[in-house]
Amino acid sequence: MKPIVILIAGGCLTWSSLALAEDPGSSPAPAENAAKPAAKADKPEVPADLIDEAHVREELAINEFTAPSIAKLFETLQFLMPIPLADVERKMPEKKPMDRVNWAVELGFLIADGFLVVQAGQMDKVENLAATMTDYGKALGIGDRVNRHAAPMREHAKKGEVEQLKTELSAMQDDVQFELVRLKDADLAHLISLGGWIRALEVATAAVEKQFSAERATKVMREDIADYYTESVAGLHPSISERANFLEMRDILSGLRSEMVINKGEEPTKQQITEISGKAAELAELSLQRR
Repeated sequence: MKPIVILIAGGCLTWSSLALAEDPGSSPAPAENAAKPAAKADKPEVPADLIDEAHVREELAINEFTAPSIAKLFETLQFLMPIPLADVERKMPEKKPMDRVNWAVELGFLIADGFLVVQAGQMDKVENLAATMTDYGKALGIGDRVNRHAAPMREHAKKGEVEQLKTELSAMQDDVQFELVRLKDADLAHLISLGGWIRALEVATAAVEKQFSAERATKVMREDIADYYTESVAGLHPSISERANFLEMRDILSGLRSEMVINKGEEPTKQQITEISGKAAELAELSLQRR
């Protein structure tokens, strides 16, 4: 499979429970007078190079739970080195979320940051990151799925095993997605992927802007991925998609699609990357807004 661009770069939980505060250690609340929404016939198609083969091997096939792999979004990170980590550092608020939507999006950010610190060789940060991921998994009712990968991550970090760490991070998203299929919560799967993609976009564009070349810029000009996430956000349950911050995100995403088009015979410019980088930062701020 060809390397993918870093660009950018989730039922039967009650839909009402998505917007309510929950005990972080509790299992998802049972449905109360809420019917599971049917999968949309016009569900956006995941770009082929963003599908993790492991997901298909688990016999889940391609379905409404399938979301772009965060690992695939980061596959070309090596082509955009050096990454200005100090410039794109983003710390999660000390206070934990009170809303399942935020837990899911922020877990996506954390998985993405896992790839970042591993690529940068910052193994000392893996211990705290793994512990935080476990907390988020418990809050979403998928703690066992997360912890089975968080634990070996710590061991690989101690040994400096970069590729094994990346494998565990990739397997974590696949395993979480497998559990969300069992829980029938497609939106959480897509929110986790969305968080990872936004973080990837923020980092990638910052790297290209810092050390610009048309060739490097081309790697983040993926209007098909922008299209996918625009439709993905619009397809979330209305209790999520109609929130003010998600409506703003949809507007930004729609604009990004046009900005990422490279006309025949032209090359991307630094001004384009600067504008996209600014939009990525806006998306990050909006996606992390707490309800």
